[in-house]
Amino acid sequence: MDKINIAEKLALFSDYWNPRVVAELNGQHVKLAKLKGDFVWHKHDHEDELFYVISGELKIEFRDKAVCLKPGEMLAIPKGVEHRPVAEEEVCVMLFEPVSTINTGDAGGELTRTDLDIL
Repeated sequence: MDKINIAEKLALFSDYWNPRVVAELNGQHVKLAKLKGDFVWHKHDHEDELFYVISGELKIEFRDKAVCLKPGEMLAIPKGVEHRPVAEEEVCVMLFEPVSTINTGDAGGELTRTDLDIL
């Protein structure tokens, strides 16, 4: 068991929409990602996911509303709920998701990441 320094892990990469695994517990991945721009509309039929904002501001759009998250804030999205993350400027997030979660959910496409790096 080694401690994890989040700032050091975030300094290891600069690309967007490509989550990295930093820990695993109870069938869940703890991931770090940098986001910028608009992601795809998608949902996860079998997994809930949690976004925790480390830096920047993240907007999570839903079909009927949007939720804006600032550093230190988080949002849990229940399985089956369609959503789209949007980051006007760079945002660093920590994600908590079941190991089976694919980042683009049911949407697929070029932003899909299935073979995640472990930091």
